[in-house]
Amino acid sequence: MNYPLLNVPERPEKPRQKGYTMVMDKGLSLRQVEDFIEVAGVYTDIVKLGWATSHVTPNLKEKLALYKSAGIPTYFGGTLFEAFIIRNQFEDYQRVLDQYGMEYAEVSDGSIEIEHDLKCGYIRELSKQVTVISEVGSKDAAKIFAPYKWIKLMQAEIEAGSWKVIAEAREGGNVGIYRGSGEVREGLVDEILTQIPEETIIWEAPQKEQQVWFIKLIGTNVNLGNIAPAEVIPLETIRLGLRGDTFDYFLNQTK
Repeated sequence: MNYPLLNVPERPEKPRQKGYTMVMDKGLSLRQVEDFIEVAGVYTDIVKLGWATSHVTPNLKEKLALYKSAGIPTYFGGTLFEAFIIRNQFEDYQRVLDQYGMEYAEVSDGSIEIEHDLKCGYIRELSKQVTVISEVGSKDAAKIFAPYKWIKLMQAEIEAGSWKVIAEAREGGNVGIYRGSGEVREGLVDEILTQIPEETIIWEAPQKEQQVWFIKLIGTNVNLGNIAPAEVIPLETIRLGLRGDTFDYFLNQTK
């Protein structure tokens, strides 16, 4: 920080286990990545190359090397995993992870239906190779899961070897844990938190109002994902009570 302020919440140093900011890279150029790292790298815990953008991204190895040199882990979006699975190319996917020196992988079933025991099997197998982040929830807005099912799926995936589980929202923040309007399904979140430790969940929250809601519910060091590169600095000010949305929230507390 550039100057002292009292009653500002504490943020753990990187690498941290909670208070994660996961950023969505949807196709930044190498120069944009350099600029992003200069401005927001210190506040970024991990970068997802959204859905299957890595398949068509020029200079992919160079981009990954830039993030790595800044100490920021990366992983390919879960849709890429699903694209390999639906084509019966799981072993090819594993080879791609090795080819690009990936240390993380996302296992999801948001675009295709995978029998859950089989999904957990993929998690177990990949966890021998990389750190697995799995995603629960569908990208189909018509598929609404009851809270008990979210809990059951998350518990099973953690037991199978997932380091953290992502609560699906897509990059728009309008499915999964959110209604089509972007409003949080508050009852669902409350139920999940009765059974799943909050530090093991990354809540996809691309919209500012969603970020504010989770910070007020769980605290400064809630794990948030699908953050746009340009929104990392604004999010950090929300976490610290230095933007109007949370300005009064932390003055008498330090979460």
